[in-house]
Amino acid sequence: MTTCVRKINTRKCNFETLISSVNLYHAFLHLLPAIHLYSTSLPNLPAVISETTMRLHHTKHHNAYVTNLNASLEKLDAAMAKGDVSAIIALQGALRFNGGGHLNHTLFWENLTPPGSSSTSGPTGALKQAIEDCFCTVENLQKQFIPMTIGVQGSGWGWLGYNKTTHRLEIATCANQDPLQATTGLLPIFGIDVWEVRNSTFLFSIFEVFSLKSFIPPPFFFTSLII
Repeated sequence: MTTCVRKINTRKCNFETLISSVNLYHAFLHLLPAIHLYSTSLPNLPAVISETTMRLHHTKHHNAYVTNLNASLEKLDAAMAKGDVSAIIALQGALRFNGGGHLNHTLFWENLTPPGSSSTSGPTGALKQAIEDCFCTVENLQKQFIPMTIGVQGSGWGWLGYNKTTHRLEIATCANQDPLQATTGLLPIFGIDVWEVRNSTFLFSIFEVFSLKSFIPPPFFFTSLII
């Protein structure tokens, strides 16, 4: 646990103010996020991060998650209409993998921003206070986050999440495309995919193009959230 000059063990991270005003909605047909969400960022990525790889990851892999999620949901509707419990259970793996892949990558793309922009100057407001209370500094957060993420076996994600019970930020890892909230109960703030790349240089570079200034997660992450 990080030791700070002030007592941090008993302080609550003031993050709920970031999510208390989120409008919740249910999306019945999921779509691939438009490339304009991050197209201004990709040409300006640090050299260690391949623009070609990122675009492939979006247009091929993320697109496959969306396509397969919608297909699985259609099958789920049919199984539920028939009352076919066996078919409903059989679909859970596909829903978790493809639904998690869609949720995880949507958050990842929306966090990307050109390096050196005002958005990458550091967190502000409630998120800044939460990071300071729980890790003292962003640098300390990185020092804990990066080794845990590199340690993921196979494919998976490193996450910074919010624990509603303890009111603190926590670092966690998830295998494959398992979504953070469904797997651990933590609310996702940001995640890094260690697909094919797991080295400290890459992960430090991702932090350079992540916007931590005033991040509010997409509404569909909180369809079951009660504050």
